[in-house]
Amino acid sequence: MMEKYVVDLREVDETQVALVGGKGAHLGGLSRIEGIRVPGGFCVTTDAFRRVMADAPSIGGLLDQLARVSPDDREAIRTLSAETRRTIEGIAVPGDVVAAITRALAHLGEQAAYAVRSSATAEDLPTASFAGQQDTYLNVMGPMAILQHISRCWASLFTERAVTYRRRNGIDDRTVHMAVVVQQMAFPQASGILFTADPVTGNRKVATVDAGFGLGEALVSGLVNPDVFTVREGDVVAKAIAAKQRALQALPAGGTQEVSIDSQQQEQAALTDAQVVRLVQFGRRIEAHFGRPQDIEWCLVDDAFQIVQSRPITTLYPIPETGDQGNHVYVSVGHGQMMTDPMKPLGYSMWQLTAMVPMHEAGGRLFVDVTRRLASPASRAGLLDVLGKGDPLVRDALETVLDRDDFVPSLPDAGPGGQPVGGAPVGGAPAPIETDPAIVTELIERSQESIAALERDIRTKSGPALFDFLLEAFEEHKRVLSDPLSLQVIMAGMEATWWLNDKLQEWLGEKNAADTLTLSAPDNVTSEMGLALLDVADVIRPSPEVVAFLQGVEYVEDHAFLDELAKVAGGTEARDAIEAYLDRYGMRCVGEIDITRPRWRERPTTLVPVILDNVRNFEPGAAERRFEQGRQKAQKKEQDVLSRLRALPDGDEKADETKRMIDRVRTFIGYREYPKYGIISRYFVYKQALLAEAERLVQADVLPEKEDIFSLTFQELHDVARSNQVDDQLIEQRKEAFRSYHALTPPRVLTSDGEALTGAYRRDDVPAGALVGLPVSAGTIEGRARVILDMADADLEAGDILVTTFTDPSWSPLFVGIAGLVTEVGGLMTHGAVIAREYGLPAVVGVEQATRLIADGQRIRVHGTDGYIEILP
Repeated sequence: MMEKYVVDLREVDETQVALVGGKGAHLGGLSRIEGIRVPGGFCVTTDAFRRVMADAPSIGGLLDQLARVSPDDREAIRTLSAETRRTIEGIAVPGDVVAAITRALAHLGEQAAYAVRSSATAEDLPTASFAGQQDTYLNVMGPMAILQHISRCWASLFTERAVTYRRRNGIDDRTVHMAVVVQQMAFPQASGILFTADPVTGNRKVATVDAGFGLGEALVSGLVNPDVFTVREGDVVAKAIAAKQRALQALPAGGTQEVSIDSQQQEQAALTDAQVVRLVQFGRRIEAHFGRPQDIEWCLVDDAFQIVQSRPITTLYPIPETGDQGNHVYVSVGHGQMMTDPMKPLGYSMWQLTAMVPMHEAGGRLFVDVTRRLASPASRAGLLDVLGKGDPLVRDALETVLDRDDFVPSLPDAGPGGQPVGGAPVGGAPAPIETDPAIVTELIERSQESIAALERDIRTKSGPALFDFLLEAFEEHKRVLSDPLSLQVIMAGMEATWWLNDKLQEWLGEKNAADTLTLSAPDNVTSEMGLALLDVADVIRPSPEVVAFLQGVEYVEDHAFLDELAKVAGGTEARDAIEAYLDRYGMRCVGEIDITRPRWRERPTTLVPVILDNVRNFEPGAAERRFEQGRQKAQKKEQDVLSRLRALPDGDEKADETKRMIDRVRTFIGYREYPKYGIISRYFVYKQALLAEAERLVQADVLPEKEDIFSLTFQELHDVARSNQVDDQLIEQRKEAFRSYHALTPPRVLTSDGEALTGAYRRDDVPAGALVGLPVSAGTIEGRARVILDMADADLEAGDILVTTFTDPSWSPLFVGIAGLVTEVGGLMTHGAVIAREYGLPAVVGVEQATRLIADGQRIRVHGTDGYIEILP
């Protein structure tokens, strides 16, 4: 194939990133949109860049060195990247490349002024903008100067910031190439940036325009504060005119200079309202062409707008697709399920198929559309009440949307409305139920029988028959989940908790009294899981050889771990103890609602750091002691509360009613954790069957590797099993999308306009500088913060306070060794809160950005009764 060193901008479009880089491809696309003016120019292609790089053999060695450097080793990156740039700038541009560039300049006008702009192949992409990573030079004049600046642009692929950015995004330096855009210089009266969606709120119906005098580089570099205009549906709805004291202007002989703006002009708007509205209309046209919201750089030259760049806004949270034009309000499922990481397609599609309510996917997360229930006054009150008790931030975000009278339509009452986010019934009191432990025993037995039947019946199924069987199994799954008795028990435990907290605060001034009354409640499968790992540590503690083996376990493959363990002295007993633990809890893992996540049974070494912490931090018999201490503390609290109530007016009546509620909460609250255990037990059965099916597809050369099934939805995988054909490109696109979703922060509430709402705590009873959250487990504790984002990195000492984004049930083995808990996500009845109360740990959840605002190792004080955290000197 003949190499092409120069192409005219009008010859390219956004499909040719590999040839002309992201900026060049977007400019080519822009120049094809009717009515959009783009300054003329050409691209020096990536073929020219590769040709130059091939003339410098020493570059390969420098890139090898860069590849070995940690992204955090700033000094090494600075030194190596500077040397790489010097090398590239020192290479003589080959004669045929020079000839192609000078021909293009002669055609446009050799003595004209040009902007020479970097355009890398990893730039202005839908998933990563790389904005500002490479260099641009303005008002460059004459062929010699232009060639020199093209070399500088090539070299700017290796600025320190560009290399660091690529390393953090997992992009190999060798896979990125640099094109250069040489474009006729625009000499604007005003310039700036247009966002076709609000970059802060995400609202797709709101555009914002930043504007200043002179060249746009002054705005981009932060030299001046811009005027800011907000436009909604063709009207300027807000504007803030800045005092613009400086501007950047082109010099007649080339280059730019900073100039002062005279005092009368400083306070003038850089654009009229009519110009702003016209600019936004151009922006909407550009957005429609590229199919997503854009960040657009513009210039105003003699009352005509010229567009000099457009790139996707990569920070916006995607909107669920509904196929209609109506307004919708979505609530995050992940915040209720304590798993806000993105899920792979097989993971979210399986959750959709087994959930009790319809769910929509966006950005790898699931959302429930609550528009209809918000629209009906009767169901609205119940929904806000239940969601508000769970997570006040969700309620506040929904109320923010409802305050905009026109967004949610008002519908007649449709009667009590369905299920809220996460599955518990909404509104209306459940049928009364007697306080009898036998009810819980019966429910657990029913669930175990159903799972045993699933395990037995799935064994013989494969191919399309497996998928038909699973679709029936999902119906049984939902039947078990919606068992009226199970829902009654869950609600009875939760309502008794709320009743105790409300009444004991009213009668005795006791805050969150139920937190102590529920310590060591029976039948809680999640808190039992944490204590059971203490028993495993008891088996291991007497064997120094086993402890030494576990300390070096990172060098042992998971599949060989238990066999290797059995070979050391004391290892057989240790293996048997871990095996027994995995038989009961091996289906669990972090992020367990995503079936694609590796389970403990699949990756048993995940448990090793926690086991070692338990060996180090506890004495033998700790599990039984811990449980008994909690039970006695709860009993003592009960006696104290009842005796104080009897001393009040109508005291006997109040005490009797409170005693009934304490019995009720202790009988039923532990069961709150069981349905999730049942779901995850079923998930592991489904997963093993699907992986066996994936193995068949690998053997038949349909799939390259088993885990590729995780990038397909259940329905797509069903089709692959029927046809024995797969779209490899689709799998690659899904993997790339999944990687990009990690950079997105999922909102608690999202609207169909794209507005992401996190909600706020409306409280004035918190000390200045404290971090506010939701109090979910009473008590105050001071200690060292351990910011842990992955359970496998656990390294805890007694008295440490765990700070993390979210804790699903799989984190509970860590809870036995900590003194307090802080999470970014969670509510009063989410798993972390329930287990914190069981273990008597002061806990505050729903603390926005806790893992960023609290440093690992910092001393903090957690106020679990009042819901805030103080960072101590």
